[in-house]
Amino acid sequence: QVQLVESGGGLVQPGGSLRLSCAASGFTFSGYAVSWYRQAPGKERELCATISRVGGTTNYADSVKGRFTISRDNAKKTVYLQMNSLKPEDTAVYYCYAVTLNGRGYWGQGTQVTVSS
Repeated sequence: QVQLVESGGGLVQPGGSLRLSCAASGFTFSGYAVSWYRQAPGKERELCATISRVGGTTNYADSVKGRFTISRDNAKKTVYLQMNSLKPEDTAVYYCYAVTLNGRGYWGQGTQVTVSS
């Protein structure tokens, strides 16, 4: 069974930090680039960050650049999103998406991040 299982979401104060994890199983994880997306209420799903198969290349949306860091541990079949200096506008459901170069992809279940004082 192909799965991406996320954890680490929750409630945090503005300026705080969270680390999201996305653990993969059932497929060859190292063959997939991985992205984190988010979707806030009433808004379209937004690409936040992407990491290449080995982890040598990353890119970020302007809205999170300098605050979020994506990383991966292929031995653990896990991708992380370290989120620092969180703002209320970061509140969203965050989704993990793993995709091959030819477009085969899998979605995680999503995890809620709420930034509020």
